[in-house]
Amino acid sequence: MTSDTSQSLSKTTKSILKQYGITLNKNLGQNYLIDKNKRDQIVHFGNIDKNDTVLEIGTGIGTLTIELAKKAKKVIAIEQDENIYKILTKRLKDEKIDNVELINDDALSVDFPKFNKIISNLPYQISSPITFKFLNYDFDLAILMYQKEFAERMNGEVGSKNYSRLSAMLYFKCNVEKLTDVSAESFIPKPKIDSTVVRLTPKESKISDNDFKTYSNFTKALFQHRNKKIRNALIDSRHVISNIDKKVLRQRLNEIESEEINEYLSRRVVTLTPEEILKLSRELNPIFNE
Repeated sequence: MTSDTSQSLSKTTKSILKQYGITLNKNLGQNYLIDKNKRDQIVHFGNIDKNDTVLEIGTGIGTLTIELAKKAKKVIAIEQDENIYKILTKRLKDEKIDNVELINDDALSVDFPKFNKIISNLPYQISSPITFKFLNYDFDLAILMYQKEFAERMNGEVGSKNYSRLSAMLYFKCNVEKLTDVSAESFIPKPKIDSTVVRLTPKESKISDNDFKTYSNFTKALFQHRNKKIRNALIDSRHVISNIDKKVLRQRLNEIESEEINEYLSRRVVTLTPEEILKLSRELNPIFNE
């Protein structure tokens, strides 16, 4: 197979898919990058050297994988589609690349081997859960491609339409920096929306693992009802936090004497800053779990 140094990435990709009779499924997030300049830019953003072990989720036929392997000490590449996995296995063998650990599994269910960087054109349908999963691991940086609207929610300002569970969760864990947009024309099949590449850089944690777990539960409960008042959102989504009875919870919330907490409870979810959600979760968690 001719490598993409002598022909365009678009032609190489289409040729490989045709050779193996592969039809890409947009519903599975199989949108393959065919813009060599954007591919090279993504690799460059990763600032990879021979000390790095890079995690890649959703490898496809190796558009990123092969370039990452040339620069990194090791690449851990996860691809769920068995046919695509077999194609990439053969490509790596043909290219004599032996520093890729290729895993044929669901990235959401598998434990990741040790890595220090993440570089991926993520399958869009798992963007949210895979990002939350990344937050459970230590890493130096992540260069990730998302749908543009999703990327905008990652840095959503309090009170704005983009403020979400995602932005609240990332707030304590990572700095999020937009790097570049990628046109829908840069993929096959062409998605309906443009993409954005972002850099995630972990923050030094200000909160303990236990506090973050509590914060995570409250954030999930609250943002299921982002336009409701906090009190009602917590009552309606109490099951996310504990098994407390609805009447018991309502009574306990009514008995709260703190003016500050009562003021929080009367506000709408989207107006609460991450710090305020953290304070609320610390104060109210005993009420939910007595």
